[in-house]
Amino acid sequence: MAQRADPASGYVDSFPYFSEYRNMKANNAILKFSALANERRLEVFRLLVKAGPSGLAAGRISDETGIAPNTLSAQLHLLSQAGLVTSERKGRSIIYAARFDAVSDLIVYLMEDCCGGEPCVADDVQAALARMECCAPEGRQAISAPAHGTGETG
Repeated sequence: MAQRADPASGYVDSFPYFSEYRNMKANNAILKFSALANERRLEVFRLLVKAGPSGLAAGRISDETGIAPNTLSAQLHLLSQAGLVTSERKGRSIIYAARFDAVSDLIVYLMEDCCGGEPCVADDVQAALARMECCAPEGRQAISAPAHGTGETG
């Protein structure tokens, strides 16, 4: 295990921080992919994406997918725990909506170091993210693809 900071010497070992930070990003992506790695949850998520930022009531999701309400509740809970959907009570209904910012973050995470900076699919990723700009939550711009070769997101 690498040494930690030694205040007397002013030495700071950044490797543990980088390792924990990088793993945290990987764990977050794994959680999201795990939530989508089920046919029914993927179907529900895609339905919410089609519905747009206004989302759908749980009853309508159940009607459109044919998933029993108790099963749907468990599926939506897993998607919510992964940070892929939001829920908001409106009267007697709970409205679920896809978190487009989380999807954008996941795409950028997958593609941020694409092809070692060589032109390839970055233009396709940028075009896909541009199509999602209409769905950016209020107060947050849609995420841009990484500037090629920089690994930066904007």
